[in-house]
Amino acid sequence: MHILISYLLRRAIWSLGFLLLMPFGLVAAQQIALPVEIIFIPKKTLIFTLELETTVYKPPGTGPFPLVVINHGKTSGPPGLQSRYTPGWAARYFIERGYVVFVPMRTGFSKSTGGYVGGGCNIESNGLVQAEDVATTVAYAHTMNYVDRTQTLVVGQSHGGWTTLAYGATQPDPSVKGLVNFAGGLRQEDCIGWRLNLAKAAANYAEKTQIPSLWLYGDNDSFFSKQVYTEMFERYSKVNPQARLVAYGMFGQDSHSLFSSKDGRAIWEPHLEKFISQIGLPTKVVYPKYKPGG
Repeated sequence: MHILISYLLRRAIWSLGFLLLMPFGLVAAQQIALPVEIIFIPKKTLIFTLELETTVYKPPGTGPFPLVVINHGKTSGPPGLQSRYTPGWAARYFIERGYVVFVPMRTGFSKSTGGYVGGGCNIESNGLVQAEDVATTVAYAHTMNYVDRTQTLVVGQSHGGWTTLAYGATQPDPSVKGLVNFAGGLRQEDCIGWRLNLAKAAANYAEKTQIPSLWLYGDNDSFFSKQVYTEMFERYSKVNPQARLVAYGMFGQDSHSLFSSKDGRAIWEPHLEKFISQIGLPTKVVYPKYKPGG
């Protein structure tokens, strides 16, 4: 028994010593937390002032930092019961590169006040109404002294991707250099011809959009099939040739989850890196400590 205790004690001391001798970055990379703040952005209407619950991921320092706005999707059920969206894996990518990230919950979602405006089967109108909250967020962010008012990227996933495309058609802030659409759209199975409506609305957005966009879709997407996203993109890019589609094939059990998945970053990172470099936004890693751990 004495020999066994002595052996276990030596193993414990050896393990502790090994950890202490490890490079600090190897340990910290798994432990570093993202800097997060929850704010409520005022949105003025003709009658009321609403509030948009917004998650802000801000790098260390005073900035000014380039701005990224990330738009959330829509889950089933009442929008008010939807949880606050926290795209941590994607936020890490941007914070590593010195961006400040704003993630607004749109009107009627989570703790944002007001009611969700769906627009019935008018998918084009739906996106334009959602885009109003993106404009509100960008304008508010630009009042912060730590935000660079000349460099903005707008990103969205699912319904947020559709909102991002719609925002591009609303004469966006001049600082917005590009749009990134991850599996964007809105599946409206109760509406006759919803797939065609989606494609036609995308073309209408393209007519009023002057800035480039990057589209990423997978082939095992449970919301939008290859046929659906291909027709959307073809109609959009015919009008606005600055759009680029990355059809990356299969991902996990459902490619609709690519953006929110830790493993998805390996697929989208090189395409996003190339896109933001082409539109003149920074790509250099300045805060490597925020890289995902093992």
